Amino acid sequence: MRIKTISAGLLALALTTSCVSKKVYTDLENKYADLKKENREMADQNTALTKEKNELDLKGKDLKSQLDKAIAERDKLAADYAATKANLDNLKTSYTALEKDSSSALDANVKKNRELLAQLEAKEKALAAEKDRLDKLSAELKDRSARVDELEGKMAAQEASMVALKDKLSKALNSFTGKGLTVEHKNGKVYVSMENKLLFGSGSWTVGPEGKKAVVEVAKVLADNPDISVLIEGHTDNVPYAGGGAVTDNWDLSTKRATAIVNIIRENKAVDPKNLTAAGRSEFAPITSNETAEGKSKNRRIEIILTPKLDEISKLLNDIN
Repeated sequence: MRIKTISAGLLALALTTSCVSKKVYTDLENKYADLKKENREMADQNTALTKEKNELDLKGKDLKSQLDKAIAERDKLAADYAATKANLDNLKTSYTALEKDSSSALDANVKKNRELLAQLEAKEKALAAEKDRLDKLSAELKDRSARVDELEGKMAAQEASMVALKDKLSKALNSFTGKGLTVEHKNGKVYVSMENKLLFGSGSWTVGPEGKKAVVEVAKVLADNPDISVLIEGHTDNVPYAGGGAVTDNWDLSTKRATAIVNIIRENKAVDPKNLTAAGRSEFAPITSNETAEGKSKNRRIEIILTPKLDEISKLLNDIN
């Protein structure tokens, strides 16, 4: 323990005697802004996809309503057609009986008969046109229903895979239960939260042996799930950083801690670095109040957020539209 304290002191002394150039600092700020923007875009994309699914559900209901209306109109036309045909048959019977009457009465009856025939022909055409429209609506509804079913199936399968991923992580990290580590599934994502007491010393971004074991276990699970996007967020409490040296403030410290976790995960060569993103959130995303020491301890944490890639679902949504 004494050797570790001396090493930490020597490291702090070395850092306090070095300077970070303005360019490096500016680059770090720009990278952080880019990461923050990307994080917002991912959240917006998830919200947009949920909104598009709801809109598709509404379109499906509207098509069903149109189909029901078309069926009712078709049935009415069929009833009108039957009534008109019955009336025509009656007129034909009357026409036969009236053949012996005067030519004027006969002409009137023929004229009326022709009018009824014209009405019957018009209703037949209207009924055929309505049937065509009904067939088209039925086909469109069937196609959209199939695509919505496919979309819902993929979303359900994706949700099931995230639940399975959460269970796998919980099992892999079971030995760290009660040590400031939790695994949670919510909003279609899996969150692995590690309090700093498991990972870092005060003001440090060097991961301790016990914390490194936990991160290595997470990396093993990520290696078996290459289609997962991984966001590593560093969080601090609201106490201003006062260590000096290579760290300027809580923003800088939270970013360095997130990057330290990324570097450990990257040691597993089966994990694709393109899936990894590091971000510092400083003190601005607490999970509880900073009024107590316990609250501050919970807020000082690393969150590993696992998100399924949405490319396939987005493509299916575009195909439906």
